[in-house]
Amino acid sequence: QLQLVESGGGLVQSGGSLRLSCAASGVTLDAYAIGWFRQAPGKEREGVAVITSSGNITNYAPSVKGRFTISRDNAKNTMYLKMNSLKPEDTGVYDCAADQEFASMRPDMYDHWGRGTQVTVSS
Repeated sequence: QLQLVESGGGLVQSGGSLRLSCAASGVTLDAYAIGWFRQAPGKEREGVAVITSSGNITNYAPSVKGRFTISRDNAKNTMYLKMNSLKPEDTGVYDCAADQEFASMRPDMYDHWGRGTQVTVSS
């Protein structure tokens, strides 16, 4: 069924930028809300940014507002997280998730997950 594959992670210096992509297969994403989440070592997974199925509504964690932008291209069955002005505290495993009902910042609300991509921001 629905599979999500992240890409675009890597090592970047503080102040740099990355764009993460999440490609879906199995089903189209036009009916799914999408979230980006991250988990730093020793910490709980947290919501970073979410977007509704239509792209009409987005929400961001306070720590990334003004720096990160979530977007989606339903025609390409892909969603993105553009990350600017990266900080060391942004380091973690980033994972995209999809749900048919809500664009929630809570990880437990999502039914489908990718495998994650590592983002490391050096000082």
